[in-house]
Amino acid sequence: MQQWNEIVGAEAVREENGVTVLAPANEEQVAAVLQRCSQEGLSVTATGGGTKLNWGNAVDAKVRLETAQLTGVREHSWQDLTATVGAGTTWAELQRELSKHGQRVALDPLFAERATVGGVLSANDCGLLRMRYGGLRDLVIGMTIVLADGTIARTGGKVVKNVAGYDLPKLLTGSFGTLGVITEATFRLHPLQKHTASFTVRSGDVAPLADLMHALATAGMSLEAMQLRNEPDAFVLDVQFAAVLEALADHEQRLRTLAGTLPVQSCEGDMYSARDSLFAIEGATVLKLTTLPTKLAALVAGFAQLAAMGAAAVAVADPAGVVTVAVTAQAEGLINIVEDLRARLAGVGGSVVVLQRGALPLDVDPWNDAAHLPPALDVVRAIKQEFDPARLLNPGRFVGGL
Repeated sequence: MQQWNEIVGAEAVREENGVTVLAPANEEQVAAVLQRCSQEGLSVTATGGGTKLNWGNAVDAKVRLETAQLTGVREHSWQDLTATVGAGTTWAELQRELSKHGQRVALDPLFAERATVGGVLSANDCGLLRMRYGGLRDLVIGMTIVLADGTIARTGGKVVKNVAGYDLPKLLTGSFGTLGVITEATFRLHPLQKHTASFTVRSGDVAPLADLMHALATAGMSLEAMQLRNEPDAFVLDVQFAAVLEALADHEQRLRTLAGTLPVQSCEGDMYSARDSLFAIEGATVLKLTTLPTKLAALVAGFAQLAAMGAAAVAVADPAGVVTVAVTAQAEGLINIVEDLRARLAGVGGSVVVLQRGALPLDVDPWNDAAHLPPALDVVRAIKQEFDPARLLNPGRFVGGL
């Protein structure tokens, strides 16, 4: 314990179930910790709000770094539409601070009140706003990371248009902490939308909603977000526009015209909470599916057939072909469902990732089974070897046991 006390201070060190837990106050302390771990061959995991600890394989690390002290908006160039923030800052706190200047990072990740910037980046958790503003890899323009050997690396820049070396922020985003510990990130910002209007369209058949979703996406309106989801007795398309008031009235009329005989209702609720609610379904196994946008409707419609297998599924899908689905079933049924989905989606270049295990047995790989590993896995292994040759950072958590 003494060695850690000297690096981060005694008040930032504790033991939990045989794991040394450290809460460094800055990048230099993170670097010193990782340097010591590298020298002694100690495996390390970094955590923020703990909202996605179950994503990926379980990690048996000897040291856990908590980013709780790496917080705050460190620089906000509101005139340049950029902000730099500590990785331990919660997503909601970041947005509240930026909103004081009428700005935001235009993304809606899960569990915003608890999820931290570093965790959101590591898991590449985007949301519905990706359709209009792009994903995390489009909006993160700079990053400070600490490598496995304790080297502090600053990559990218603090302006929207920069050509400062390799675009490592894109590589680190979605790497699940296996390449380095993110301590700071710089984002491209967008103005807050002053006026929005949300609507729901219901149908007993998913096909008309899929056609409507495609029509809206190509209609040239100020579309903020869309999601397709299922209910016990219907399918629902949620639509949100963001524009000046005069345009919103026009958009509503055009939506009703495109919807034809389908009922369109104004919606005052928060459509962005639908994904979060899936994780609260008792005993549910939550999966993230990716498929071609053209295959989205058939995939969502297929969940209605699970009732014949003694299962139930609630799905939320976005137009890009990303589906989050909560499935409740017995263990054997879950195994069959996951295997069937992986076989079907592999044929169109899709994937099935387990986000919340529920009753799904531990021997089912959360990323993919051996028959459906991604073709670029050798490249990913080579990158891991370059960044972390001793495999000390989140060992085994990522796809292929990386």
